[in-house]
Amino acid sequence: MRLTAMRFKDYTWPHNPEVYTVENRRRVAVHQVPFGRCVLQELGGSYRVFRGEGAFVGRDAYEQFKELETVFQSEGPGQLIHPVWQARPAYFVSLRLTEEPVPEYVRYSFEFWEDCGGGTGGLRKREEDVPGILPQTAEAAGTGVYTVKKGDTLWGISKRYGKELSAVIAANPQIKNPNLIYPGDEVRMP
Repeated sequence: MRLTAMRFKDYTWPHNPEVYTVENRRRVAVHQVPFGRCVLQELGGSYRVFRGEGAFVGRDAYEQFKELETVFQSEGPGQLIHPVWQARPAYFVSLRLTEEPVPEYVRYSFEFWEDCGGGTGGLRKREEDVPGILPQTAEAAGTGVYTVKKGDTLWGISKRYGKELSAVIAANPQIKNPNLIYPGDEVRMP
């Protein structure tokens, strides 16, 4: 099987990197919960981290590295054409010189993060879709009733409303365990 050349934006590697690592990651947050330990919250989606190592060899080794470094310095995502995996929009997040250079030889490593936003330049946050972040409404600014969404914690809700957790607990005797609230539960703000 003949591998295609690795490319990113307008740069094509003269020789494919020697080592590839493709790491699949899941977005997870850790929340400290009062009166308890920690709660892990899946934030949705997963993404890939592409890492690799290679060397430029020959009279133009330093020029090749400088060219790659120029591509690294350019901002924004680009299309990563990987020799083995499907093409993906990605950010070039790291470029390292991994050993002391010698004449006509430059060893390097790199890292790309897959852009799950589809190469549109980053994430677009919609507060109403993010658990634990309340939309800035009149209700959020004062008293009222909040309907629990998936991923919410009582501590996070009280913090967003600017209320003391103990006051929120006292105003909600229907909540028997402050560490256990469920989507659809109503939380009264004092």
